[in-house]
Amino acid sequence: MKKGCGITYLSFPFAAGVAAAELSGAPPGAAPPACLASAIMLVFCALHQGNDRLPLAVTFIFLGAFCRCTEAIAGAPRNISLFPAALDSLCGAIDAAGFPGKNSGAIITALLTGRRGALPRSTVEAFRRSGASHILALSGLHLGIIYLFICRLLIPLGNTPAGRFFRSCIAVSLCGFYTVTTGASPSTVRAFLFIVVNEAGRSLSGRIRSPAGTFSTALMIQLAVRPSLIASAGFQLSYLAMLGIILLYPGLSTWYPGRRGLLKGIWNAAALSSSCQLFTAPAAWWHFRSLPRYYLITNLLALPMTECIIVTALVCLILQATGICPAWLVAACGKLVELMEFCLETIASL
Repeated sequence: MKKGCGITYLSFPFAAGVAAAELSGAPPGAAPPACLASAIMLVFCALHQGNDRLPLAVTFIFLGAFCRCTEAIAGAPRNISLFPAALDSLCGAIDAAGFPGKNSGAIITALLTGRRGALPRSTVEAFRRSGASHILALSGLHLGIIYLFICRLLIPLGNTPAGRFFRSCIAVSLCGFYTVTTGASPSTVRAFLFIVVNEAGRSLSGRIRSPAGTFSTALMIQLAVRPSLIASAGFQLSYLAMLGIILLYPGLSTWYPGRRGLLKGIWNAAALSSSCQLFTAPAAWWHFRSLPRYYLITNLLALPMTECIIVTALVCLILQATGICPAWLVAACGKLVELMEFCLETIASL
């Protein structure tokens, strides 16, 4: 295959084919013609001796449409937890931890498990009006924080080839278990695929794959397995946010002249938030007919606190399982949740 026909080039025609079939209603009767057209295009590519980029692109458009049509016949699977007992145990451990604050336990439960049933409506509305509703919805952000936490815990295994291999296997296994336990939402699966692709690239070649290659590989795998996700708001927002991080954030982050320090950190956080917001805004408006007014302030405050809360809560739960968790750490985690809730309620009232 010639240069330029890699996964990055082929994944977008595949997604376009899935989208075209979705927009046309994905009629089941279109599956046989799509299958025949795909087979013809594959044969044409095999016999084509010239530039193979266009035939391959067209082929993957038909393949994407075919995948969506066949799913219309079989029916799309639902997001369900494969290990509900494990999820119940985690919720029970959070309740037993006794985090101080009226809603602290419920917010931590939402952040770690995605279950929001214990949250009062006023709190959910405050998160929504402030532009932080994505924090309560279990997503790639949460899995990414948990993945980094697991990686730090596994540092004692060493940096030898064997150590890196075992660290990768453990990290991927734990993240995969967490993904299926919490219901495998589209954005969580996207984050898990990113983790798998990066870990595989590091283990097999000793280096991390390019962001574009990781993005394209995850996109194609997820759509090939479940093409109907193309219409999901969570799927669209998750991939658009990552596209903004890949395409826009590197440029924005270099606009600030400094290299280190508090101001540089604030600038990078603002650039990251703006990159995500600019790319997700069209889809957010299409699905929800509204855009948060104070998203920049909200994310500058809420995202760092969310990471601190998740990490601190996990440390508390691990230490409590061993019976050595200090009360001050549980109290600190609860106070941090209360602080985030207060900040978001204040922003929501503006």
